[in-house]
Amino acid sequence: MIYKTVSLDIPYEKAGLDTAGCLAELDMYCAGPYENMLLTKRPAVVICPGGGYEYCSEREAEPVAMRFASYGIQAFVLRYSCVNKRFPTSLLEAAQAVAYVRKNAAELGVDPDKIMICGFSAGGHLAASLAVHWKKDFIANALGEESSLYRPNGAVLCYPVITSGEKRHDGSIVNIAGNDAELRELVSLEKQVTADVPPVFLWHTADDGCVPIENTLMFAAALAEKKISFVCHIFERGAHGLSLCDDSTASGNEHFNPDCARWFNMAVEWIKAR
Repeated sequence: MIYKTVSLDIPYEKAGLDTAGCLAELDMYCAGPYENMLLTKRPAVVICPGGGYEYCSEREAEPVAMRFASYGIQAFVLRYSCVNKRFPTSLLEAAQAVAYVRKNAAELGVDPDKIMICGFSAGGHLAASLAVHWKKDFIANALGEESSLYRPNGAVLCYPVITSGEKRHDGSIVNIAGNDAELRELVSLEKQVTADVPPVFLWHTADDGCVPIENTLMFAAALAEKKISFVCHIFERGAHGLSLCDDSTASGNEHFNPDCARWFNMAVEWIKAR
């Protein structure tokens, strides 16, 4: 197993962004090149933990990566910039993370055509942002390489923040867009879906009391309108921030949810079928 952390090279100043307090690190959890292995190239997932764009939740970081790795999926946790870092700071970091995995695919045992991005809550917003914006000129111009390097082959969105409209998670939107109307439009992702969005796996709980279910429903409707391949699982009950829904990630009884825990195996099957 490969365990290491790399710092991503992000040209913040070139993009006109404040460099103070920026963090862009990628933690790796990858199976090594074992002898006599049938599989030499594996799917990969870049994980964006939640935390309202204020911090990166540990409950949605290493435990999730280790679970994916145990299922034969090379896993990477993106530690991205938070706390009043305006859009597109964290988006450039996510794009560079996917590009890093793709450019180093042979060394990392990764299939470069099966690199997914996965996010939880605000991290789901970050993952979805890359899914909708990867081809935009502002990313390629800032990072300096072909847009295709930044394209995820799929997105796994777990109770994601999506909209900056009425059903928004206010803290997340304020942290990346403030009151800037133009930025708020760009980060309202149900409005940004195009035919270039890769396939999407969504899950949410109907009674989420933090990020309303409408976030997922609006995104699913936008995907359907553009005929983007997607699956969407809505579970009847469950608190926000469930992560893996079991004792490996629970911080209280509300995070034990065997019904919702089914999302993980569903996501693994979906990833491996891409």
